[in-house]
Amino acid sequence: MKASSAKAKGRRLQQWVCHMISWATGHPWGKDECIASREMGQSGTDIRLVGSVRQVFPFSSECKWQETWDIPAWIRRAEANLENDMRGWLLFVKKNRMDTVVVMDAWMFFDIWRIHLANSHYQYSTGEKKSVQGHQYEKQRGT
Repeated sequence: MKASSAKAKGRRLQQWVCHMISWATGHPWGKDECIASREMGQSGTDIRLVGSVRQVFPFSSECKWQETWDIPAWIRRAEANLENDMRGWLLFVKKNRMDTVVVMDAWMFFDIWRIHLANSHYQYSTGEKKSVQGHQYEKQRGT
């Protein structure tokens, strides 16, 4: 694969992550917005967050669309990019013909899940689909 094709895939994944953060937080994304994809080759997190969006999405995000995964190296990079006001790191990883996967610290996951359970009215034992504040969270394929 040509380097330009690989970079284009990485850029598409970064833009998809920006779009999803925007959708989840209600903050706009784009070149001069509070959520933006960092240019290839620049230092720092792959997703640039500015202002109040950092309070509702306080994560250092690394995006990798590669066929060979090096999770430990990517975690080290995400940890190195953490800033003081960020709560943790996230890896958004993807391969061809595979859905995007999020990798995060297990302690962070269980902390978030504990908070979610305290604030929800789910009855997980029934196996029924439930909604949170009127939103159904269905997976969109192809990204």
